[in-house]
Amino acid sequence: MAKLMEVIEFLDNAGNTMVKRMPNDGPAEIKWGAQLTVRESQEAVFFRDGKALDVFKPGRHVLETANIPLIGKWVTSFAYGPDSPFRAEVYFVGKQLFPNLKWGTKEPILFRDTELKMIRIRSFGSFSIQVADSLLFINKIVGTRGTFKNEDIEEYLKGIVITRLTTILGEEMKTVFDMPSSFDDLSLAARVKLQVEFEALGLYLHDFYINSISVPEDVQKVIDQRSGMSAIGNMDEFMKYKIALSLENASQNEGAAGNAVGTGVGAGMGLGMGFMMPQMIQQSMMSSMQGGGGEKESVMDKLKKLKELFDMGVISQEEFNQKKIKLMDQI
Repeated sequence: MAKLMEVIEFLDNAGNTMVKRMPNDGPAEIKWGAQLTVRESQEAVFFRDGKALDVFKPGRHVLETANIPLIGKWVTSFAYGPDSPFRAEVYFVGKQLFPNLKWGTKEPILFRDTELKMIRIRSFGSFSIQVADSLLFINKIVGTRGTFKNEDIEEYLKGIVITRLTTILGEEMKTVFDMPSSFDDLSLAARVKLQVEFEALGLYLHDFYINSISVPEDVQKVIDQRSGMSAIGNMDEFMKYKIALSLENASQNEGAAGNAVGTGVGAGMGLGMGFMMPQMIQQSMMSSMQGGGGEKESVMDKLKKLKELFDMGVISQEEFNQKKIKLMDQI
C-alpha cells in the first residue's frame, strides 16, 4: 500500500540534483492538508493524475483546495471522509547555479584560415546553467525519471555547444593568429547564440567561456616562426644589434685567461666585426640622409649581406632561415 505522506520536502546534500521526484517510486497517498516545504533554491511542481497542477515558490504550503484550486475535494471524499488522501507526486527543481560544466571538441574542427588555408583546431572551455522554467524543463528533459542530475544533461548540452561553436568560429574568427585577442568576443558571441537554444529547454545559460583553441603541432611551428619574424622587426636594426652583441662577446673571450683557442676565435671575430662596422655605419648614415627617398637596397643585396653575417657566425642557422624566408617572400 502506498505511503501516506503528511510532510513533503527534499534536501540536496551533494548540490548536483536538478530535479527530484517525491516520492521517488511514483505517486503516493498524500494527506489532505499535508505540508509542502520549498527551500529558497527550489521550486516544486505538483502533479496529480499525470498532470501538472501548480508550481510552488519557496515557503511552506498546505496542500488543500485553498492552495491548489484544481484539486477537487469531492473526488476523494466518498472513500475517506473529510480528511481523505489523494494520489499525487511533487517534483523538486533545483534553481541554484550549476557551475563549471566542461565542454570540448572530441574531434578537431575543420577551420578555413585566411592565412594558413584549411587547418584543424580543437577548443575547450566551461559554462554554467540554471533552471529558468521548471515546468518546461521537467516536461521536455526530465520526463518521469525520479532523479535527474546535472551530469545527465551535460553530454547533451556539449553536443549543442560544439555544433554552434563550429558556426561561430567560421563567422567571427578569420585567422588563428588573432586567437588570444578574440577569446572574449568569441565567448560572448557563442553565449548569445546558445542562449536561444538553452531557453527552449527551460534553461538559462549563466556564463560561457572559451579557455583555449589549439592547433596541430606543425601549424604551431608556423605560428612560432611568424611570431619570431614579427619580434625581430626591422632587419637592419636587428643586424646591427647582432654585430654589437658579437663584438661584446669577442672582447669577453679575448680577455678570458687560460683559453688560447677561445682567445683566437674571439680576436678573429672581433677583427672581422671591426672591419665591417665602418661599412655598416656608413650605410646606415647614407640611408638616413636619403630619408627613404632614394633607391632601396635590393632583395638580392640583403640576401648577400645576410649570408655574409651567417658565414661569420653573427647569426644562427635558425635566424638565417627565418630572415631568408621573409626576404624570399618579397621576390
